[in-house]
Amino acid sequence: MSFSTFGFSEPILTAIDEIGFVTPTAIQLAAIPAVLSGKDIIAVAQTGSGKTASFLLPLLERLIDKPKVKANQVRALILTPTRELSIQIGDTLDSLRKNLAMRSQVVYGGVKINPQMMKLRGGTEILVATPGRLLDLFSKNALKFQQLEILVLDEADRMLDMGFSKEIIKILALLPRTRQSLLFSATFSNDIQGLAAGLLKSPVLIDVSPHTSVAPTIQQWAYEVDKEQKAALLIHLIRSKGWGRVLVFTRTQKGADNLVKKLLRTGISAAAIHGDKSQGVRMRTLDEFKAAKIQILIATDIAARGIDIDGLPQVINFDLPKDPQNYIHRIGRTGRAGTEGQGLSLVSADEVELLANIEALTGQTLTREIETGFSPSHKIPLTKLQKSVPKKPRKPKLKKLNSCKIDRI
Repeated sequence: MSFSTFGFSEPILTAIDEIGFVTPTAIQLAAIPAVLSGKDIIAVAQTGSGKTASFLLPLLERLIDKPKVKANQVRALILTPTRELSIQIGDTLDSLRKNLAMRSQVVYGGVKINPQMMKLRGGTEILVATPGRLLDLFSKNALKFQQLEILVLDEADRMLDMGFSKEIIKILALLPRTRQSLLFSATFSNDIQGLAAGLLKSPVLIDVSPHTSVAPTIQQWAYEVDKEQKAALLIHLIRSKGWGRVLVFTRTQKGADNLVKKLLRTGISAAAIHGDKSQGVRMRTLDEFKAAKIQILIATDIAARGIDIDGLPQVINFDLPKDPQNYIHRIGRTGRAGTEGQGLSLVSADEVELLANIEALTGQTLTREIETGFSPSHKIPLTKLQKSVPKKPRKPKLKKLNSCKIDRI
């Protein structure tokens, strides 16, 4: 099946061809017709499944014949949890709308608000925004929503995890009740079900893959290592295996900065990206990593869903995440769109329980490896690590959506 079967207008089909999209993914096959029909939807899909295009393409088609909005007005609003994801969506949107007489803007915090206010004066058909900056702009009368017709909540579960529930409630109170609402999430938790109950009207539920799954194209394993030897092992792996660009996740900002210092001391090009960095630094660092000017990018979970890099071969968990769901989002930065990737975890004895939680969630037992060419100064036998066995993952209970009808796809 090709994208032409959806009935897209010629300018959109041309943009699709120029980008290189060939065959629709599972989420695109299910979501695009539902969005084109004007229905509210809940779409659950793992990271890297192509869900951004699954709402951008039909959104553009639905707005293609609409007149331009008035000053400070918005026709479609896309809410995202992070600056990086907003920029990523904005870049994809620019590529898809370039043959259309349609405006779009991206707004987020961490930068001066006045330039964003100036750009919104003439109105914009599509606005991509983080919740906090959106409310700031509204409070300054830079935004109006009387002409809004479509709302998209992307990475809705991540927004709730990051504490945006109050901001989302405030935003929903500002929007017209008559609108199409689209909720995209990597998980279908009770919190997401509760949000959907208050947001959507007779939604279509699209669940193209289990929320606990990892893309089959990603090879996963765990290295057993003493906690104090993790940095030395990472350096050894980078050099002995000849890795180029590598994305490494740490649990804390301090841990990310400390790891960068250790890598730089050995002559390995590295930089960190996390919430304590300014937006300008984060954008510049990410651009340099994409351009291969930086070999190793160290990130915290704030970037787990906001980094989209073509052909990223390795993702390494320097520290295992406390929330096992974040493991899926982290390694989902590789093996995207059907490509092959590797997800490695450096696991110390104090992370045995975290590893067991990950394996329980994914239903997979990670292969344990000991790097034969690595000779640490001391090593702790990880007997517990060898014995961690995942429990059968539980399926989420659908209790909180009784107030609205759901059609499943």
